[in-house]
Amino acid sequence: MNKDEVVEKLLDVAVDGKISCTEAREIMKDYNVPNGLLGKICDELGIKIYGCELGCF
Repeated sequence: MNKDEVVEKLLDVAVDGKISCTEAREIMKDYNVPNGLLGKICDELGIKIYGCELGCF
């Protein structure tokens, strides 16, 4: 996992500072990022995850 690539992807995908749970899970899979770490990175960037289907975020 390259944190800089994950940050870049999150900023690319986020619309109005938000991404869907589906998008978050796809990023976790594509970049091999644990859900807790992705949540932390999103918090650092001020990105909110909406529509959580699994209660992970």
